Amino acid sequence: MTAGKKNPETTTMGGMSLPIPRLYNTETRNIEPIEEQDIGLYVCGVTPYDTSHLGHAFTYTVFDVLIRYLRFLGRNVVYVQNVTDIDDDVLLRAAKVGVDWQALGDREYGSFRDAMTAIGNLDPDVAPRATEHIPEMLEIIGKLVEKGAAYVNEGSVYFEVGNDPDFGRLFKEPYEAMLEIANERGNFPADPLKRDPLDFVLWQAQKPGEPAWESPWGLGRPGWHIECSAMAIKYLGETVTLHGGGSDLIFPHHDAEIAQSEGASNQQFAKHWMHTSMVFCGEHKMSKSLGNMVFAGDLLERYSADALRLYMLSHRYREPWGHPTGAPVPTEDLADAMIRGFGDFGEAENEEILEHGMPFLEAMADDLDTPRAIAELERLAESDDDTARLVGATLGRHVLGLRYMP
Repeated sequence: MTAGKKNPETTTMGGMSLPIPRLYNTETRNIEPIEEQDIGLYVCGVTPYDTSHLGHAFTYTVFDVLIRYLRFLGRNVVYVQNVTDIDDDVLLRAAKVGVDWQALGDREYGSFRDAMTAIGNLDPDVAPRATEHIPEMLEIIGKLVEKGAAYVNEGSVYFEVGNDPDFGRLFKEPYEAMLEIANERGNFPADPLKRDPLDFVLWQAQKPGEPAWESPWGLGRPGWHIECSAMAIKYLGETVTLHGGGSDLIFPHHDAEIAQSEGASNQQFAKHWMHTSMVFCGEHKMSKSLGNMVFAGDLLERYSADALRLYMLSHRYREPWGHPTGAPVPTEDLADAMIRGFGDFGEAENEEILEHGMPFLEAMADDLDTPRAIAELERLAESDDDTARLVGATLGRHVLGLRYMP
């Protein structure tokens, strides 16, 4: 199944027109077409210090489906999902439980990958670890210092937000709101080495007992934000087609990535920003720090991977939703219906897909409307027409990642 660009509204497959994918861009606040044939996708990965929860599973399943859909249309997608294996959270948890920080990260990242595989998510094409890309980080930091966008103080290096009039363009809120959110998400406003409470660390001088690497400013380790800039640029170039993650990363993380990347390269960092909404448990979003988590692995002990995928994808990716502790996964019957409807079918031809699958493909093109796409699959599964069911089986398998297994 191949696709090529025809005009701004359509793409072609098998000689017939399909709607071009359109996604909401967090930066512009508009739904915009994704027209590139070659797509570099960077999605911020996990910080592996604890078991990943359903909110993580939702985000990575949404991006998994996006990748499957784009590849189904014939787009060439390179998917990079990093591992933040050196960070305050990793070091604090390792010290608390009395294990080596690297062993903790390896263990938790292995558990995360096992969970993603069990759900049916594809492996990223590249899964870079922050600790393996220190030279790339030092190169970017050095450029920022040379340009006066960052400053050195007692072996630490900070990005000076006051010198960047465009800082916070994703978040689009005033300074006071930026500072409040940053403080909630790991910023240390009282750091005496900062010129401004909102300045963020690019390189932090070694503290007693912490791992450290050589740098022009002395022994230390990278800040969180610079890690993703370095890895994205390393594998996808100075301008990334599509950058994504959970909406809690919009500020400060993604705004910091923009500021430091563009400050070093003078190039647009990402053409399109895509963010998934939060999954709540009770009154608050699922969070390792709050401990209000439901784990995908626990749900998979009771429900099939298809049931869990259909449950997550029954929610629009930009709309928050909740799953209380102990609540059932309500899509088990739907998964069973798709096994009955699609389980014995192979692959449809392009002409058959275009005849019976247009409503599904239109839903996917409409800002990844997976609930509507699932409704179309359900309709096809109940059809008396074997060709329609063949098409449904093909679309569900290749685009939504369903396996039709109990």
